[in-house]
Amino acid sequence: MITYQLENDLSVQDFKSVLVRSTLGERRPIEDTERLAMMLQNANLIVTARENGVIIGVSRAITDYAFCTYLSDLAVDIDYQKQGIGKELIRQTKLAAPRAKLILLSAPKAVEYYPKIGMKNHPHCYYIDTVNELN
Repeated sequence: MITYQLENDLSVQDFKSVLVRSTLGERRPIEDTERLAMMLQNANLIVTARENGVIIGVSRAITDYAFCTYLSDLAVDIDYQKQGIGKELIRQTKLAAPRAKLILLSAPKAVEYYPKIGMKNHPHCYYIDTVNELN
């Protein structure tokens, strides 16, 4: 049985474990424990999926609970993908901040997934990685 819960005190070890067992681990600093700890410490909405106590999925978000929720990480163990766990993690994240618009940037491998579950594409997203990129 899979259980979903708010888990804002998620351990770095559990977070790293699910990242490694998902395709998202390729795009996250999984070898930098200090950075992973900061990612968890500064997120304020973390939802987990567990089976028999073992983490199999995570949604890590930052929200003001009123206007926007940025879903930064959505990771599901590869062995559990295509079972609706990612969709349920998104649903639980949205339920925790129902008034806020849920926003995310898709990992390349997940671009086709989000429209399938009903999310809309927004063409006006911009980002920079370093301040030196500003003109």
